[in-house]
Amino acid sequence: MTTGEDAAAVPRVVAILSSLLQRVAERNDAAEAVDGAGRHQTAVSAFQGLTKPAISIGGYLGRIFRFANCSPSCYVVAYIYLDRFLRRRPALAVDSFNVHRLLITSVLTAVKFVDDICYNNAYFARVGGISLMEMNYLEVDFLFGVAFDLNVTPAAFASYCAVLQSEMAYLEQPPAVDLPRLHCCPSDQDDPGSCHHKQQQQQQQQQQQQLAV
Repeated sequence: MTTGEDAAAVPRVVAILSSLLQRVAERNDAAEAVDGAGRHQTAVSAFQGLTKPAISIGGYLGRIFRFANCSPSCYVVAYIYLDRFLRRRPALAVDSFNVHRLLITSVLTAVKFVDDICYNNAYFARVGGISLMEMNYLEVDFLFGVAFDLNVTPAAFASYCAVLQSEMAYLEQPPAVDLPRLHCCPSDQDDPGSCHHKQQQQQQQQQQQQLAV
């Protein structure tokens, strides 16, 4: 059981990211239910499960944080990788059937690129509740999905921090109309100045510090 002290130690970025993905998944779940397309009778990708995991997105991401010992920056980079992956596979929508596998794979990829020391795939597979064979396969599929584009510029990192910062503002005071999106930042090749959430450099530094709290 997670104690109050453990919950307080979870970086804000973990809670914000889980909230964002939860709303995106719920929106897409509702859209698929209305369409009645039977999307989940046949998996559309390696990440698509046949049943919804019992653990919530917040609980799953919190579990990854508690056992994987990733730095807060890893979760921002994982969010960037996830956005790149979905941009290249527009037919794949984040929902309750694939979000957990997408999360564990994006965090695994990010921690290997960002942190100096990290656990191996076998450990991440246990944390994520999947087999080592599946973890390895998902990692390879994810890397090809992002075209091995793992570099993150400071401008891109700051832009995605701004997106997560806006999500934190949503949590504090939800708008009248909820329109959650995942693709809300430009790619590294785009002009960072075109991002709607881009702020001055000093404000971006403050946001990064707040997310790491």
